[in-house]
Amino acid sequence: MKKIKFILTFFLLLNLYIYVSFITLIPNNIVLLEGEIYEPRKIFGIEFIEVTETSNDDINTSKLEIKLFGKINLKDVVITKMKNTKVVPVGKIIGLKMYTNGVLVVGVSEIEDTNNILNKPYENTDIKSGDTILKINENIVENIDNLKRIVNESKGEELNLTVFRNGSIINTDIKPIKTDESEYKIGLWVKDAATGVGTMSFYIPETNEYGILGHGITDTDTNNLINIDSGELVTAKIISLKKGENGVPGEIKGTIINSQTIGDIRKNTQFGVYGKLNNITALNIDSSKAIEIALRNEIKEGKATVLCAFNENNTVNEYEIEIEKIYIDNDYNNKSMLIKIVDEKLLEETGGIIRGLSGAPIIQNGKFIGAITNVLVSDPSVGYAIFADLMVKELSKTID
Repeated sequence: MKKIKFILTFFLLLNLYIYVSFITLIPNNIVLLEGEIYEPRKIFGIEFIEVTETSNDDINTSKLEIKLFGKINLKDVVITKMKNTKVVPVGKIIGLKMYTNGVLVVGVSEIEDTNNILNKPYENTDIKSGDTILKINENIVENIDNLKRIVNESKGEELNLTVFRNGSIINTDIKPIKTDESEYKIGLWVKDAATGVGTMSFYIPETNEYGILGHGITDTDTNNLINIDSGELVTAKIISLKKGENGVPGEIKGTIINSQTIGDIRKNTQFGVYGKLNNITALNIDSSKAIEIALRNEIKEGKATVLCAFNENNTVNEYEIEIEKIYIDNDYNNKSMLIKIVDEKLLEETGGIIRGLSGAPIIQNGKFIGAITNVLVSDPSVGYAIFADLMVKELSKTID
């Protein structure tokens, strides 16, 4: 009897775990493009009921109620259906200037005080590389100079730091160390800005909103996504190109010296960087070349083309690639498709996918299907691309 009770309890708990996991994995908000259908996986006893639809010219919103046996409400999901707006694929190299929200901790260092004794003021604070310092004693930390001023004005009094880490806010105390008559330090290496170059994927002529890279900008010291406060999109000039080889990734090197501002940066996400253009003339883009965004079920394995630039004039050309595999259910990272560069001219010039080509738009059957995001270091002719719909949906979440 005890054995039967144990087995029944085990299967009851197992089923409970399956149901809870199933419900938890369904997001609270789902964004769909026009013509796209959300088809949740079925599980016994779970019903999906769509209710209360509202709409305007570009967006329809409805609520999806998830019920157990049609009676017990388990979860409500908001479904947003977007008008499938046309975009202009770009493919040009551009520059990015990004300024952090607070200052980013990239390392620590012992501090020598006025008695020549080494101190570690950070030792008992739990501060780690990748943390962002937002406030000190309720004073907002805007940049490195601002942080230095607050620390020096403390005169060695203990400071309370408000720190952002992995979506959570942490508070900790730190006591500055006096290093000379007028200077105090807390032993943290920090930065407040980042720059780089990449490829613009697309922009929407109706709104001037854009998406680039297809992946986020991470800090080179911490490998964490940079939490930006603001930024500028600027023109860039290609100064050199290193060809990729097996085991050694290639790279486009560019400069943003004497650049023109062409837009602002609003958001840095795992699916790309987004903002609005305010100087399209400087990009020299033909806005009449707008095309539709492909739904995932329209993308096929086989031939496609990629738009990219790797010459000093930043001239965009079209090159042939192959879509080798499509991960149609992938909504959690930017590796939506496995692609291979097959164009002999592009292989001769770059060796395949190189750093700086992230964001290069991919076209198939006259539609924008995605953008290059990653390269396989072992074979630079092969890499990954993100679905176009993921980038457009991410843009809709991030632009005010």
